[in-house]
Amino acid sequence: MSTDPTRPLRLGFPVKVMGVPGLKSSDTRRWQKDPHLKCSLELLDKVLDYLKKVEIDMYRLSSDIAPYATHPDMPQFHQMVEESDAELAAFGRKARELDIRLSFHPSQYVLLNSPNPELTRKSIWDLSSQAEMLDRMGCGPEAVLVTHVGGVYDDREVARARWLEGYAQCPEHVQRRLVLENDDIRFSAADVLWITERCGVRCVFDYQHFWCLNPERLDMRETFEKFLATWPDGVRPKMHFSSPRTELREVKRKITPKQRAAAKAGKGAKSKELTKAPVKATARVKTVLLPPIWTGHSDFTNPFEFATFMRTMEGLEFDVMMEGKAKDVSIIKLRPDLLRYAPDVAARFGIYLDDADELAAAEKALEDGVGAEEEPDVDEGGLVDAPEEALA
Repeated sequence: MSTDPTRPLRLGFPVKVMGVPGLKSSDTRRWQKDPHLKCSLELLDKVLDYLKKVEIDMYRLSSDIAPYATHPDMPQFHQMVEESDAELAAFGRKARELDIRLSFHPSQYVLLNSPNPELTRKSIWDLSSQAEMLDRMGCGPEAVLVTHVGGVYDDREVARARWLEGYAQCPEHVQRRLVLENDDIRFSAADVLWITERCGVRCVFDYQHFWCLNPERLDMRETFEKFLATWPDGVRPKMHFSSPRTELREVKRKITPKQRAAAKAGKGAKSKELTKAPVKATARVKTVLLPPIWTGHSDFTNPFEFATFMRTMEGLEFDVMMEGKAKDVSIIKLRPDLLRYAPDVAARFGIYLDDADELAAAEKALEDGVGAEEEPDVDEGGLVDAPEEALA
């Protein structure tokens, strides 16, 4: 299935729906309760309905929708994907009818470059299971599995080369779906391009990761174009975007009995830590305020930063997975922001002044603390004021 080049660009989010409290994205029951992919798909059917309602047309499925399907010690779950063939086909058909692009992002414990062959084998099993689900859904080549290079293991160049060995072991249906993302602390965009030059894997560009890790000082536009060129003709690439957290971090720290006794006796050294509130002599825990870590994702997307990026990438076609921690709510907030501050960028995503009243009502509902399921219906046509890794 090819992507219509005239179709507006998509905005999507990963896994958890926040606009409707209690809307689950997978069967999270423990193994004793016999969880199943079929149950996850029933839950996800409601997620598709929600996505249609709020007009979000790209969604990352949880990598846990088939619970225990690849657990080595629980063979009773190993046929789960095959048993759900009809349900997967129906789910994929509904996603296509609603024009919703799907993907997976396996966890950080799925490693193709592990020096442990057993971990690599298990990782390939996990990837195979998720690729099989996308195949049984009938998804086209735009539905991908996003992965990272993995761990450094004390030698970056060897670890990078070992990824190629792991990729070569993957079955065809995994290689057909797999895409490789630059990360924020281990393997840069240059590393990802080095790998794709040797095996042809498609690449997914992560904007925030590029800022966090670009020791080669590559040009962003030129690098992004190289990432997009790894995708075949007729299949629209995707990329990841997020803004960094800027607020103070609140970190809980225990107060030892020795420190508490000294404080009670008035002998404790005066702390230079910045705390959320004065610490009482009898306290057992204190909340320390620390500067942000720039690799962390913000709750919402900075619209000025996003508009600047999109204008920098003028003329390029790609869908955007928004990785703000507020998930779908961050997109509901971003769309009127774009219409207000950057209508040229909004238009690339099919957002126009005719949508202004509807988007303003959704934004107002957020400000009032109203869930998406309770948002008022608004006639279209009004105006606004404008012209998400523990590796060795």
